[in-house]
Amino acid sequence: MIHPKVSVVIPAYNHERFIGPAIESVLQQTHESLELIIIDDGSTDRTAEVIQGYTDQRLQYVHQENQDAYNALNRGLSMVKGDFVAILNSDDIFMPNRLERLLVEQQASSAQCLFSKVCLINDDGDRLDNPALWWNQWYADVLARYEASGDLYTAFLQRNCLVTTSNLFMTREAMQTVGGFCPLRYLHDYDYMFRILLAFPGQVRFLHQEPLLWYRIHGSNTISEAAIIGREQDKAVIRQYLLARIPTDLQALTTAGIDRLVELEQELMQEHRRREGTALPGIRMQAKTLLRSCAKRLHGMIQGRMQ
Repeated sequence: MIHPKVSVVIPAYNHERFIGPAIESVLQQTHESLELIIIDDGSTDRTAEVIQGYTDQRLQYVHQENQDAYNALNRGLSMVKGDFVAILNSDDIFMPNRLERLLVEQQASSAQCLFSKVCLINDDGDRLDNPALWWNQWYADVLARYEASGDLYTAFLQRNCLVTTSNLFMTREAMQTVGGFCPLRYLHDYDYMFRILLAFPGQVRFLHQEPLLWYRIHGSNTISEAAIIGREQDKAVIRQYLLARIPTDLQALTTAGIDRLVELEQELMQEHRRREGTALPGIRMQAKTLLRSCAKRLHGMIQGRMQ
């Protein structure tokens, strides 16, 4: 296809079991003007064999030595020809009308970036709808925080509303403005969304009531590896992009306040452990009250300076 409407990039690595359904979910979209660029990031299983079994002329396959997901994504982005760019991880699945629906919403809103609600599936592609499941509880909290704040930037500071790189859909202009993904193993999608929000304020749409993506959790998800390293990266990303929205002359003050609040929480936790359960019942509530009070006061200061 000389000039597809949408370019879909799949970074693939050792997903011989899942790459087929991912590919088919793209090629069977109700919107057909697309190209599919698959970057095989040095897979050592049958991933390449499965990909090469597809003969659709809209599919391009590139193999490279293993360089991590963000490099595979950036190589794919360098090849796109479409007016719009979508990403799909090789273990996730687009719902059949995803691209069509996002294009309609983009035309109506002129948004530079859009993403949707996601639904959870397991290794076998079965839906995981149980609201008691830990992930569903986490995601319900994500949606609730977004609805409560009414502001995407605020919601992203609290949680990664995007959930996964597979949820990213943007204009070619947005891709060219924001550039490539950064070398964060677990949070390159989170960092990318903050950069889009900063570059295009008010031009990002969250279809939070429309599930258009199947997000797969399985034994080899990086989510299972990120308990410590991922949280450290999380702290760094949130600090960076919180300060990015604060006037320059208030950033040192904000940084000092953030650091002290973190220290206080750590000190309270250490004291709680030291007393081995004999701490006063209200100690954590006092800490939360202190945090809220300081945050409210800081917010008021910032609002006053910006008026």
